[in-house]
Amino acid sequence: MNAAPADQIRLLDVQAFDVRLSQLAHRRKSLPEHAELESLNKDLSQLRDLLVAAQTEESDCAREQTKAEQDVDQVRQRSARDQQRLDSGAVTSPKDLENLQKEIASLAKRQGDLEDVVLEVMERRESAQERVAELSGRVSSVQAKADDAAARRDAAYEELDGESASVGKEREVVAGSVPADLMKLYEKLREQQGGVGAARLYQRRCEGCHIELNITELNGVRAAAPDAVVRCENCRRILVRTPESGL
Repeated sequence: MNAAPADQIRLLDVQAFDVRLSQLAHRRKSLPEHAELESLNKDLSQLRDLLVAAQTEESDCAREQTKAEQDVDQVRQRSARDQQRLDSGAVTSPKDLENLQKEIASLAKRQGDLEDVVLEVMERRESAQERVAELSGRVSSVQAKADDAAARRDAAYEELDGESASVGKEREVVAGSVPADLMKLYEKLREQQGGVGAARLYQRRCEGCHIELNITELNGVRAAAPDAVVRCENCRRILVRTPESGL
């Protein structure tokens, strides 16, 4: 393949743009905010699970408290009715009076026991409410940190994407002035060779594989016509000659 020396030099400019685009893509992928967000989101997930558990416990305690308080009210109402019967004098049989008094005493004990249950449930509910409040605060705090990290990431995205777009436009202009067949070969080699398809020959060394050409290889390059597209014998990249090639 042949291409004017100026076109081959422009190919180095295209390569420089591609290297810059790769660097920008790597920076975008490697932003420190990615790891920060991953860690914060993991913490958030765990805290939210704990919060849901605490809210569920508080809700269960609330239902249990309501049921216990209803039980207390039922016993209290029954006890009040029995006491009213006793006080009214409607029960005259000694045996019935004795049974009524025993029932009132039993209801009083039952009421006391149920009120103890209500207090115990209230304590558990209060503890659950405190846990909910604590976890809600922690979730809000970590969420704020995650929002801040996301904002910083997005700002970095905007800057990097803007630069990438600018470099991409410059590359498009320069690549458009390079012969199509040379660009096709370059793109093929760039895909095969880790993003570098063309390299400068500098001081007898290929800047693609960083290996110095031996005397036989140098003689071959020296003998090549100025418009011949030379390839590195070691890495097979396009080897672009410049006044600093050391030939």
